[in-house]
Amino acid sequence: MSLILQIETATTSCSVALAQNGHVLAFKERNERNIHAEVITLFIETVFNEAGKTYADLDAIAVSSGPGSYTGLRIGISTAKGLCFALDKPLIAIPTLKAMADGLTHSLKDAFTANTLLCPMIDARRMEVFTALFNIYGEQVMPTEALIVDESSFAALLDKHPIIFFGDGAEKCGKILTHPNTRFIDDFINSANYLTLQAGAKFRDNYFEDIAYFEPYYLKDFIAGKKKA
Repeated sequence: MSLILQIETATTSCSVALAQNGHVLAFKERNERNIHAEVITLFIETVFNEAGKTYADLDAIAVSSGPGSYTGLRIGISTAKGLCFALDKPLIAIPTLKAMADGLTHSLKDAFTANTLLCPMIDARRMEVFTALFNIYGEQVMPTEALIVDESSFAALLDKHPIIFFGDGAEKCGKILTHPNTRFIDDFINSANYLTLQAGAKFRDNYFEDIAYFEPYYLKDFIAGKKKA
């Protein structure tokens, strides 16, 4: 038996799920920029109340570890670490892009051909995205990177594979990536629900992070915007 609190704040969506033995008992989300710090603790309380569980029932806390929004990741991971310290529970870190690929695979299920590739994209700056490639079996086939997308991006792979692009970074690539093997999912919202598969597997394997030293996977250095006069 495992009861895992799952926290996702790497993108514009802030969401929390409470999962037991691989099944989500309660879930709360809001897809809006810059509200993570305001709602995260409320969402956590809500999922416990809806599931009829208490903090004492928890076995572990899982958090989306990046890449993604610098501020969002800081909020989610500091919240998770604080709970782990206070409750003496282990911390599970889930790579954000892998969780997104798991989520799309579960959502579309059998809508893939065997050679389809999945390309989650998280919006960075201008035409840059955080991205990676996965096959339909969940295996990563291209390393995670910060990519400036242009007409030649993924060209060699698109000649051999259908590629599904999704996530909040994919929308701006639709007019640039026009190969017939491209497919764009416009309504994909990142979710704490998508941490469930990996969180359960890591819990079973006792694959936990060092709470004191764990840091988000930012992928790029933070660049602060200039203050307006």
